[in-house]
Amino acid sequence: MIWADSLHYFGGFSGVEVTADGAQITVVSDAGYLMQAEVIRDNQNIVDVIRGRIVSVNDADAKRFEVAFTDSEGLAVDANGQGYLSFEEHHRIMAIDMVTGVTRLLPNHPDFPKFGINAGLEALAIHPNGTLYTLPETRPNDAGDFPVYTLQRNRWSQTAHIPRRGPFLPVGADFDDDGLLYVLERAVTPLGFRSRVRRFDLSAPELNEETLLTTLPGQLDNMEALTVWRNAEGQTHVILVADDNWLTIQQTVVAEYGLVE
Repeated sequence: MIWADSLHYFGGFSGVEVTADGAQITVVSDAGYLMQAEVIRDNQNIVDVIRGRIVSVNDADAKRFEVAFTDSEGLAVDANGQGYLSFEEHHRIMAIDMVTGVTRLLPNHPDFPKFGINAGLEALAIHPNGTLYTLPETRPNDAGDFPVYTLQRNRWSQTAHIPRRGPFLPVGADFDDDGLLYVLERAVTPLGFRSRVRRFDLSAPELNEETLLTTLPGQLDNMEALTVWRNAEGQTHVILVADDNWLTIQQTVVAEYGLVE
């Protein structure tokens, strides 16, 4: 479905989190806003998304960041409601109070400042055990992999690598209740954007890689955000949200897929 709104800074969504029941989402925009919304379904299909509370992403003094520091890309929220954001340009990870929008800088890894413009920390996810993970939308290493960074004991380290397959680059991530990692990837073609979702078991030696979704050029839009939830019947659902870049030729597409295992 197409999510539209008259709010002048509506759009540019790059991160999303869903409640456990799938009834509400929170999205974060490149302009530095958190937006809560109610998900309306008809016969299990999303038919509308209704905007709710909006929170500005602020610095430690509760003031909005300067424009150059507001490019928030990834969103993750733990079981206690503590939020985390990843940022591009000034590559960093910050904790955020989901009510006030006040942020706190987390430690950096030496690799983070080396990422290029528009090629930084897009994907952010929290494991069910509370561990924070991130991976960049950047060129893979010499082995052709994408590095996965984990925050443990207040320190980031590389703990895994995701193999690159084709032209796709990671832009979003989330864990399911079983601790499996879902990665949303994007490829840009002359005919439009393509999306792919892969699933990994980071505890398995070969990662048990599975491709769950691959779209044709222009089938969706610039899908940058992914979140996962499981319904009462135990079926896993994946929600994707597009970043329209505030361009009239793009749209804020919201797509949901129920997995058939």
